[in-house]
Amino acid sequence: MDPADENGAGYPISAACDSDAGVEQVNEQWPIPLSPLSGELGKAVELERALKAEALMASCPAFAASDIIYEDQWLIVINKPSGVYCGHVLSTVSSMMSSQSDDKISPSPNEGVGSKIHLHLANRLDRDTSGVMIITKCKIVAGKLTRMFQNRRAKKTYVALCIGPRPTWDEVYIETGHGRSRWGAWRVYAHEDIGRKLPEKATVKDMSTRFMLISINGKKVSGCCCDENHCERIIAVKHQTYKNVPAYGDEVLLRAYPLSGRTHQIRLHCQFFGLPLLGDVKYGGPLVWKGRTYEAHALHAESISFRHPITDAALCLLAPLPEWATSD
Repeated sequence: MDPADENGAGYPISAACDSDAGVEQVNEQWPIPLSPLSGELGKAVELERALKAEALMASCPAFAASDIIYEDQWLIVINKPSGVYCGHVLSTVSSMMSSQSDDKISPSPNEGVGSKIHLHLANRLDRDTSGVMIITKCKIVAGKLTRMFQNRRAKKTYVALCIGPRPTWDEVYIETGHGRSRWGAWRVYAHEDIGRKLPEKATVKDMSTRFMLISINGKKVSGCCCDENHCERIIAVKHQTYKNVPAYGDEVLLRAYPLSGRTHQIRLHCQFFGLPLLGDVKYGGPLVWKGRTYEAHALHAESISFRHPITDAALCLLAPLPEWATSD
């Protein structure tokens, strides 16, 4: 691969990112990321959004009672609003629990001895990602759900509104590397770099996602299948040259099925495809679209499906779609 093409996988990046990538190429002991760094605009917007979320923590609850999707004596599931930290959600649940007279729960249907309520985030969402968030109420359930997620026995779906040219595929599977670069930012790496060492004693991990095209500019796309065995293309990313795409285009609504659980996984893969999320300035998405400034990136955790860790009942927890995810 031509070194001139290594600085951003061919996607729109600022001049500042170009120079950063050039520095990365000097030190050949680290693998070269395929995705670019955030520019100065992205850093400024991220700071502003973080300050707003912190102010919100000090002034009001993270969610309303109407945002509770499901609750039993072991779990509570929230439709997390965008612009809210996970810790804020947890503290709001804690306040709700402390106001209840009974602070003991039974760890299994057949046990009469109660255990103290112990709240734990079973899954995490980025501050600006909305959707399904599970909080467990005791350590036994927390441990079981943690193992379930680690073993990839829970199925998740997300919806993402991206900006860019219409994909050539209706459904696709992508597998890449994932890790932090020397700048501390999460980046996409080549599949062949999985297992290679990164700064701070880290290594490149595997990252895989299946995407399905839902609509283009609000018009649903017909003919999409929902079977992972019938994807039109399977992509194992290697060092390649990618052509630049403009920072504008169609509104592309995707459904994502993450098969691994890496930080910023869907955002990174969308950026890598040249389809950054609307409002995701950290990963190349437009801040202003059709005259409107977006306060957050357009990503929603639509569903999580798993076996209940205590009752073994099949659960499919759905969070109502935000306005931007509804097609005509």
